[in-house]
This record gives sequence, C-alpha cells and structure tokens, in this order.
Amino acid sequence: MTSLVLTITETLRYRGKIGQWSWVLHRIAGIGTLVFLVMHVIDTSWATFYPELYAKAIAAYKTPLFTLGEFGLVACVVYHALNGFRIALFDYRPKWWRHQANAAKVVFLATVVILVPVFLAMFGHVLNFYNERATTFDLGLEQVVEAVSPFVVGTVVILLLALLVSLVASVVPGLGGFKYTPKAQYKGSKQSLLVWQFMRISGVLIIPLVFGHLAMVHVINGVFDITKLGHVPFGTNLGANMLEVTVHGVQMASAAKFVELRWNTLLAGVYIWRVYDILLLVLVVVHGFNGARYVMEDYTRNPVVRRAFNIAFFGTMIGVLLVGALAILQTALGTAEKMLNQASQVIIR
Repeated sequence: MTSLVLTITETLRYRGKIGQWSWVLHRIAGIGTLVFLVMHVIDTSWATFYPELYAKAIAAYKTPLFTLGEFGLVACVVYHALNGFRIALFDYRPKWWRHQANAAKVVFLATVVILVPVFLAMFGHVLNFYNERATTFDLGLEQVVEAVSPFVVGTVVILLLALLVSLVASVVPGLGGFKYTPKAQYKGSKQSLLVWQFMRISGVLIIPLVFGHLAMVHVINGVFDITKLGHVPFGTNLGANMLEVTVHGVQMASAAKFVELRWNTLLAGVYIWRVYDILLLVLVVVHGFNGARYVMEDYTRNPVVRRAFNIAFFGTMIGVLLVGALAILQTALGTAEKMLNQASQVIIR
C-alpha cells in the first residue's frame, strides 16, 4: 500500500517526462480493460446459459452511465494496444529505446487519430437510439447498480477466500515457503522469460483481434443494435434478429438471439466467429491477468497478501476461460444437434 501511495503522489508531482505518463496510463488502461473483460465474458456467457440475465445486462449497457463507460473502455483498449506494440517493438530492438520519448508521442497522437472517427461513429449510435426513444431521459443508476453489484460482491468473496487459503498455506508445513525477493536480487528463470515473451507476442497478436471486435461491436454495430428488432448482425449470413422479448416492460429483439446469429455463422464450413472469439478470449484473458499480476507485485511486499492475489488471479483467470469457452462450445453442440435432426428428417422423408 505504501508503494502504491508513493507511485500516485510521485506521478502527480512529476514534471515533464512523457515516459512516466506512458507507464502510468498503460497500467490504468490495462487494469480498466481487464475489469470490463471479466464482466463482459461472464455476461456474454449468459446469452447461452441464462438468456433473461443477458437481456438485463444489455439493458444496463444501454444506460447513459454505461455508455460513458463504453467510450472510456474503447479509449483504454486503443491506447493500451498501441503502447503495448511500442513496448514490444522496442524490446525486440533494444537499440531503438533512445527514441522511446518520440515513440510515446506518436502513440498518443495515433490514439487520438483513431479515437476521433471511432467516437463519432459511436456517438451516432447513441443519437439514433435516443432519437427513437419515446421515454424520458434516465441515467439508469438502478440498472447499473443491479448489473455491477454481483461482480463487486464476487470480487470481494474471491479475494477473501484467496486470503484464507494463503493464510492456511503459510502455517502448513511445506506450503508456506513463499518468500518475497527484492527485484534487485531477483534472477530471471526460464519460466519468467517464457511469460515475458508471451506478453510481448500475445500483445501484438491481440491487436488485430481486439480492433476487429471493437469495430464490429462498437463502431459498425453498437450495443443498442443488439436488441434492435430486424437488425442484421455484422458478419452473419443468417438474416435479421426477429425474435421479440420484453425486458423491463419494453419490447425489443432478443439479445441472446443476436449472439446466436453471430456464433452460428458458417464460413467455408467453419464457425468463424466462434473460432475468432475463442482465440480472442484465450489471448486477452491470459495476457490481462498476467499483466495484473505484474502490477500487483510492484505494490505488495507481504508474502501472504502476494500469494492471496496470485491465487485470486489464477483462479479467476481459469474460471473466466472455462465459462467463456463453455458458452461458445455449448452453442456449437446445440447447433450441431439441430442440424443433425434436420438432416435425419430429410433422410426419413
């Protein structure tokens, strides 16, 4: 905690060095993206397991408060991706680090250049939505609290359980041997080198995947289109979303059907968006939680607390991967079953 306070105070009174601000913003953007990522994977899985809950989650995403958060999320993703590419590139060519200040400025400029048209397109979706609405303006605070509170409670429970496990491990013989080693005395291992390489490689591979996802879900389509009756999801050849449901007393298209249409799209016999989302899921989740571990290790010195955070991060990472993958694969099994049934009926006839 002392290290965290020192970082904040020193950053606020730091003068004139762009490298410090790049470092701070990179971490803030990364943690912010990870927080939303966990929520996004879990609530998208509800499209498969609990369609009614997913409909409520999308309704909350359409509130003004979440809309502001969406703009912030996109800014975080774009900056973190571009700055991560700068870091990976300079690590690959260490002699270029003398140009890092100019490169950091280029990253800031590129972020602005990308965000201006993206924000204009996103704002267009917002205007269209509110122009079509007949109801009065509402911040939707109640819906936001309802949507976020389970994740807050879940986070607290996970951290408390991880702390309990860490405390038990500290007193059980053979399990409490974790010892904090200052970075100045730390010698890199083969495992740490592999993790470092993964962070650089995955950071580069993620860029086209995540930019493509942002374009499809936030720019070409918008969160408001997910429940727009008659809307054809981008990248699908299965037609429009015509399944109508009622959420909070309002008639709209089924949010779960939007996801189903996208995931059931075949290209050359391949469920292209399922493959795409699986790749994105694995790379982003593992990259994000390992990045959070790096940040945590800079601010925790107590071995029990550090072990607790590692347990919480690892357990949550595995849980998010399993939930996301099962949601995608279960819909594939369901679709395959429907296709087999249809084929068998044709054969019988």
